Amino acid sequence: MAASGSAVGLGNIWGFPTNAASNGGAAFLCAYLFLAFALAYPALMAELIIGRAARANGISALQSISSGNRSRLAAFLVGFAGMITVTFILSFYSIVSGWMMAHFFDSIAEIFKLMTISNWLTSDAPLRNSLFVILFVLLTVKIISAGVKDGIEKWASRLMPSLLILLILLIFYVVSLPGAVDGLRVYLVPDFSQLSDPALLVDAMGQAFFSLSLGVGTMLIYGSYISDKENLPALGGLVALLDIGIAVIAGLLILPAMYVALSNGVEIFDSNGEFIAGPGLIVSVLPNLFETMGAGGILVSLAFFSLMTIASLTSSISMLEVPVSYAIEYHGISRKRASIWIGALVTLISLLIVFNFDPLFDQVVSITTELSQPLLGLAFCIFAAWVWQRDEVLKEIKKGSPHVENSVFWRVWPFYVKFICPVAILIVYFQ
Repeated sequence: MAASGSAVGLGNIWGFPTNAASNGGAAFLCAYLFLAFALAYPALMAELIIGRAARANGISALQSISSGNRSRLAAFLVGFAGMITVTFILSFYSIVSGWMMAHFFDSIAEIFKLMTISNWLTSDAPLRNSLFVILFVLLTVKIISAGVKDGIEKWASRLMPSLLILLILLIFYVVSLPGAVDGLRVYLVPDFSQLSDPALLVDAMGQAFFSLSLGVGTMLIYGSYISDKENLPALGGLVALLDIGIAVIAGLLILPAMYVALSNGVEIFDSNGEFIAGPGLIVSVLPNLFETMGAGGILVSLAFFSLMTIASLTSSISMLEVPVSYAIEYHGISRKRASIWIGALVTLISLLIVFNFDPLFDQVVSITTELSQPLLGLAFCIFAAWVWQRDEVLKEIKKGSPHVENSVFWRVWPFYVKFICPVAILIVYFQ
């Protein structure tokens, strides 16, 4: 549940549908599904296997499977780059998550007719954004401070089922509204000629790595907490399927909702005739849609933004755990102190972005998710397949799956992660 919670977050419910909306709908869905299974799942397995074998943070784990001085130096650089990347991801993530929380409280304010507070909560003001960034990071720090079992595991097992139930209920409601069928058609009927667009492939690969929390050591850390009795290929498959499934299901909510909004007179296209995607989709189009639904729209808004807040938290706690686990294991700092200090650093970076939003936000998102994450995912594949001894890899997997040597997974994955994944990632990356 915790690993799935890490994978399932705003990347699925905000990132995937907005990417799909701005990249041809069904064509993006096809590219995403192919790249998620072909590239992201093998990279996910590399992180989980290394993590469980090492039982350590990203830097220590990669160094433990490295034999020479050069590979140990490379391990340090890759692990450190992962920590820097995840810190910046959490920084922009906290801003978006703050918006979700603000709109959640706005729904409550509207129920009690507190219109002055409601207007402030929906204003895109630096003060509002700053306060909710601080609130969101404090929540994340509190959960991480409680530890793995009483913090991460406990809250993920509570929040994940809630997320699924809310998502499915909202889909049933939105699909019943006028205009929803047009959104379903855009989302499910592909124009395959669009698959030749390199930008679409790059966005789809970045989305697959971002939504599965790959390349930054998150899944490696969660792998280090997994019992030796667990069947890793099966567990990794379940995490990937749940993550990809929720992204696809979220598309069934967001794309129809956009066309329901259009049929209700809400503008969903910008001045260039393109879909309003990115941050603008969730915080402008959907609230406007909920307003057109009358009194029932307030309850739908409350359910939707509580869903978004839950999704935010399940991922943010996993991201903060990456640098926190390093500080605990590498420098001997207590969990509570490490959580507070690193949370403060994330808050400072977030506030810097808030007060310089236009020049920084999109740039930070692009550098971390489209440039850094795929390359770091490639590095994890290289460590698992080229640096680590093949016999040691098999020995680790066999702990929870004694007969894995005769399985399809072991016949395919080692060759695939050694040759196919690195080449494929680089080809898409340089496109």
